Amino acid sequence: MREWIPVSTSPKGRLAVRALEDFGSRPFQDVTVGELSAGAGVTTGSLYHHFDSKLGLYSFVRHEAERRLLDRMEGAAAARADDGVSAAVRGALIVGFDFAAGHGFVRLLGEPHPARDRDPVADLIAEISHTGEVPLGRVLAAAWRAALMAVAEGASPARARAALELLRVDEEALARATQPS
Repeated sequence: MREWIPVSTSPKGRLAVRALEDFGSRPFQDVTVGELSAGAGVTTGSLYHHFDSKLGLYSFVRHEAERRLLDRMEGAAAARADDGVSAAVRGALIVGFDFAAGHGFVRLLGEPHPARDRDPVADLIAEISHTGEVPLGRVLAAAWRAALMAVAEGASPARARAALELLRVDEEALARATQPS
């Protein structure tokens, strides 16, 4: 797995590092272009040159964080696949939570993307659980994001993680729900 390491000495790299910090800890709408630029030691023109907009910068760092997140979640699910769907899904959610909390991305990955409807975490959970039309991926991704947002709002990471560990998929009910009518 390739790790993304921004070249923090370039203006683009400094903006990306600053955006990870700011969007990881504060809501998208609360972070300003001026704060991002000043924090990175560049002009607002530099931000617009490299990313077109605040949303462009946000989307860039969110994509990179999600790519790293999904790599880890896929690996965890694969490692637990022989233990059943429930174990694979729970393993992916826990590893993803630990990654987001450990890297300070709880708000960045906990909030919905401001300009995108697709949820790659929900898509991955749907793929792991083979649920097709059953919205299990969306439901469990919402629980996962709620755990992240609880931490962003001051809850103990250990307690939020413990709540995720309680999640189970009833595999018999899942089989019934995914059978063709």
